[in-house]
Amino acid sequence: MSRKGSDFAGMSVAIVTPFRDDKIDFNRLQEQVQFQIDAGTTCLVPVGTTGESPTLTHEEHELVISAVVEAASNKVKVMAGTGSNSTAEAIRLTQWAAKAGADAALLVAPYYNKPTQEGFYQHYRTVAKSVEIPICVYNIPGRTGKNIEPSTIERLAEIPNITMVKEATGSLDQASQALARTDLTVLSGDDSLTLPLMSVGAEGVISVVGNLVPDVMIDLVNAFAAGDSKSAMQLHHRLFPLCRNMLGLATNPIPIKAAMRLLGRDTGDLRLPMTPLTDAEEATLVKTLTVFGLLTG
Repeated sequence: MSRKGSDFAGMSVAIVTPFRDDKIDFNRLQEQVQFQIDAGTTCLVPVGTTGESPTLTHEEHELVISAVVEAASNKVKVMAGTGSNSTAEAIRLTQWAAKAGADAALLVAPYYNKPTQEGFYQHYRTVAKSVEIPICVYNIPGRTGKNIEPSTIERLAEIPNITMVKEATGSLDQASQALARTDLTVLSGDDSLTLPLMSVGAEGVISVVGNLVPDVMIDLVNAFAAGDSKSAMQLHHRLFPLCRNMLGLATNPIPIKAAMRLLGRDTGDLRLPMTPLTDAEEATLVKTLTVFGLLTG
């Protein structure tokens, strides 16, 4: 079955927001974009969870979207994070992204206020009606406090420019229901579940570990898409310890920013309430990166 949103199949990367002296470091941001272009990444996803969007001001949020679109120069797609627990704010951010030239928008489920399923539907429907660019529904109940149920995903799929779901529930059953009942493109929201989700019909991933090793994740996604399940499985097994041991150390993006610093791609400090890894956690990270082959002992 041909799916809406399949032009975003492949490996997208949720990029971090680099800071210097608590201000956005646009030079580093541009370097990140070029790094991903050179790697052959399908799409960049700025100002999402990995981009510390909850701590950005509205103006900063808009500036980062515009800067990434400009740096991408139509060489790679941009799916801007524009979600909010305020529908009016989500509309404003999504309209900004569309005006700035983003190819799509990623909208996390409204968090904290825990809408009903009807509330989820009306939220996404209202935002989608305000723009023409494709919308990716981001379902991550571990962060937002409530799941967008499969029946609601099915209703949302009827809206023409809602074309994708970033699936981060950890449930293969829920992903399977979305794939069986809708024509939406499903993208993994968990690096370690990319291959399992692709095995039931997902078409790629919005990756965090892709900030470090985009080539390896691209190879995994491409191998499975080409029918080479053996190679895809080998790459999954290679990536799994990195995903588990690094991303399990602390809340994203704390470990990924630490790893980038250790690899000479320093993206600056975190903003409170995010705090750095402890010395013991960083020692574990160094070991993980060394075992993977990114650092030499």
